[in-house]
Amino acid sequence: MVAIIDYGLGNLGSIANMLKAIGEKTIVTSDAEKIHNAERLILPGVGAFDAGKEQLEKRGLDSVIQREVASGKPILGICLGMQLLGRKSEEGKKAGLGLIPFDNVRFDFSNIDENLRKQLKIPHMGWDIVAFKKNVPLLQDIQGTQRYYFVHSYHAVCDSEENVLMTCDYGYEFVAAVCKDNVYGAQFHPEKSHDFGMKIFENFVRRC
Repeated sequence: MVAIIDYGLGNLGSIANMLKAIGEKTIVTSDAEKIHNAERLILPGVGAFDAGKEQLEKRGLDSVIQREVASGKPILGICLGMQLLGRKSEEGKKAGLGLIPFDNVRFDFSNIDENLRKQLKIPHMGWDIVAFKKNVPLLQDIQGTQRYYFVHSYHAVCDSEENVLMTCDYGYEFVAAVCKDNVYGAQFHPEKSHDFGMKIFENFVRRC
């Protein structure tokens, strides 16, 4: 059973439908006991960093997530959900969950070629190719060129390369996914990434 954490933000139905397609039972919930009883957690999210953290705090879910992760339970953060796994963001003032040592920064194209800069829009939106940087269960048996769907204006900057799971290039190389022990985060939307995203979900529920 996978608990999709409901804190008022995110593509909850789309994620549940994709997990259903691979035969996984899910529950969309903000109930601490149901989250505790689940085998794995997904933290979705769309919107601003402070708004997301505020909604987690309002429901007492920040401490619930930290407690469950400390027990060894796997969690996958998606888009804003991934950003909230870190310490902070230039987008807001609130502290993140602090589960992986990284901060979120806005795309900064000031140091790249002016002609290229004019072609780059914020947010970074649409399909893009990623590079795998680590061999972890989430990426097991995934081969060939991988494309995922992105919508974001901020990206992670990790303290250590050890926590960089994937990178993508948009004006410069940025972190597209992170990991640390039982904690995984994807800046892209697996639930919007068709077969590519389905394989990510399948690995998360079968191998992580």
